[in-house]
Amino acid sequence: MHNARLRAVLTGGLLGGAGDILFAIAFAGIHGRTPVWLLQTVATGLLGQAAYDGGIPAALLGLAGHFTMSFLWAALFVALASRFPQLVAKPALSGPAYGVLVFLAMRLVILPASAFPYPVSFKLESAGPDLLSHMFLFGLPIALMAARALAPRRPA
Repeated sequence: MHNARLRAVLTGGLLGGAGDILFAIAFAGIHGRTPVWLLQTVATGLLGQAAYDGGIPAALLGLAGHFTMSFLWAALFVALASRFPQLVAKPALSGPAYGVLVFLAMRLVILPASAFPYPVSFKLESAGPDLLSHMFLFGLPIALMAARALAPRRPA
């Protein structure tokens, strides 16, 4: 069972993290920004404004930081689902709900506590798509992988 939980954390964190960062890169691109800029923006949580002077290494730090957070969020969901099986009984509901929780925690706690150099906003044109991304591209894959890992095994 422990291997299944670890697999759920790794696959859920990887899938959720990939969906979320690819959405963010696409959203930034629509607004004239490069993937490097977007990943440097992620790195501002650790480096502040200096991330924009850090080139590709800062962008790679942003990517590593993003996936570290994704795996931590996935681990939290799997741990909670292990204690509260109802979370994985309906992953199509619990995953998006978890995405809302992560979205709010990131915007209300994590970003303000970090070196992120911008005021956190809830403007509909940016926060709305980001919320949907967290619900369906981040939370849902994590919940689905947790449900798969924690499902009772049937004898063969």
